[in-house]
Amino acid sequence: MDASDINRSLVSELEAMGFSEVQATKALCSSGNSSLEAAVNWIVDHEDETFNDEMPMVSVDIIETPTPTFDSEQAKLKAQELRDRARKRREEEEKKLDKEREKERIRAGKERLATKRMAEENERKRFEAQRKTEKEEERRARERIRQKLQQDMADRRARLGSSLNSGTSLKSIKTSEPETKNPLKVDSAVLSGNLITKKEVLMECLRSLRRQHKAEDMKVQRAFKTLLVYVRNIVSNPDDGKFRKIRVSNPAFQARVGLFKEGVQFLELCGFERAEKGDFLVLRSDKVDMALLRSAGMVLHTAITNPFFGLLSM
Repeated sequence: MDASDINRSLVSELEAMGFSEVQATKALCSSGNSSLEAAVNWIVDHEDETFNDEMPMVSVDIIETPTPTFDSEQAKLKAQELRDRARKRREEEEKKLDKEREKERIRAGKERLATKRMAEENERKRFEAQRKTEKEEERRARERIRQKLQQDMADRRARLGSSLNSGTSLKSIKTSEPETKNPLKVDSAVLSGNLITKKEVLMECLRSLRRQHKAEDMKVQRAFKTLLVYVRNIVSNPDDGKFRKIRVSNPAFQARVGLFKEGVQFLELCGFERAEKGDFLVLRSDKVDMALLRSAGMVLHTAITNPFFGLLSM
């Protein structure tokens, strides 16, 4: 503690008010030795502290000062008055601080709420835009498939010519009807056409799986993820035959993919073929199409990450 001159008169007045010499000296030293009220305020502000008997290292003003003119009772009353004033001042300061803290808490709460609402609104707009894009993409894909099937049907009829009226032509037309009902069953000519891409056929296959089994969303998602594992393994290891051969009767395959006919169709669209009396699905090395498999991976990723995939329109 820095040394300072302590007014002995003020020490005596504080002692007459009932404070110890140690309290009086510390209070005057800490409050700048300015006034009696300042010293009492300091004592009240530090009344919870324990004072020891050590005197602060200060030099004391030894100039003689008049003895206080009030008696012990007056000193105690004055001390109580000063205490009350100091406590009132401290309470007012605390109330003011509480008000400021409450204002800051409300302001921060409003800021957080505004930020949260803005984030929710942005997320809602993002999902709406994604839904709109997906719906338009599905519409265009269905339209291209429809046009291609119609063109394919017209080409077949043109090739048949006058035989369309015969029994053979009727049988041919009858056998082709399921193809118009199921756009997934397209031949190699359709896959290589200019009006439809392989990626769109893969996309439509997954959409059909999702629509036909929308009540089993967890199983559908598991099928998508399993198909993605098959595709990624082949892309990463195209020369490893173990990734290009699937036992159809495998319980894990049946539980994840085999229970959906669309899941098996997706693998066939990727190049897998039935082998060994139908017991296996095999992708021969000369049938590995890396571009097609990468497209399949992209389509599967979209189906997994888009919560509205295949559900926006029927």
